[in-house]
Amino acid sequence: MADKTIKVLLVDDHQVVRRGLRTFLEVQDDIEVVGEAGDGAEGVAQTERLRPDVVLLDIKMPGTDGVDALRRLRGLDLPTRVLVVTSFTERRTVVPALRAGARGYVYKDIDPQALAAAIRSVHAGHVLLQPEVAEALLAQDEQPVGSGRAGSLTDREQEVLTLISDGRSNREIARALVLSEKTVKTHVSNILMKLDLSDRTQAALWAVRHGVGG
Repeated sequence: MADKTIKVLLVDDHQVVRRGLRTFLEVQDDIEVVGEAGDGAEGVAQTERLRPDVVLLDIKMPGTDGVDALRRLRGLDLPTRVLVVTSFTERRTVVPALRAGARGYVYKDIDPQALAAAIRSVHAGHVLLQPEVAEALLAQDEQPVGSGRAGSLTDREQEVLTLISDGRSNREIARALVLSEKTVKTHVSNILMKLDLSDRTQAALWAVRHGVGG
């Protein structure tokens, strides 16, 4: 069962927070804490070295903050997924983190069992937002994101969107649909254009909101 274990890296500038997370997570049968980091730069370095499945990342840290770390992690092109665990609830904090590549966003007061479930969900490829986060995003009526309609997508584009919502990379989508990566990239670009979205995370959220995929 060792290959079923989810390897987790903790990145937070408060040692007491890391200690609390580690204490809880280490009693989970399917989760293993493989390392810790006290800031974003160290978190990026540890991710590159340890190759964890999931990084639990704080947003506000001295030096390299969470959003900068997310951008750098995306540049590494690793399969690691990032779950933001923070006390900052403002939309101006949430949106940049999602656009930088976070696969989930929860608050530090989340129930411990719910956090474990969030780690499993993000590891499985889902986009996960704590209900309060989703409500804050969806309540924004100014310049609504994703004003396009699913009906404007071709059958193939809907298939690609479904796989995006499952957290698949272009390479994985190409393999699943027996297409070239270049063709998949074209489909992704068309989806974003037709639905008036700016990135894959918005596409995944749009798909969840509109019941596309499973």
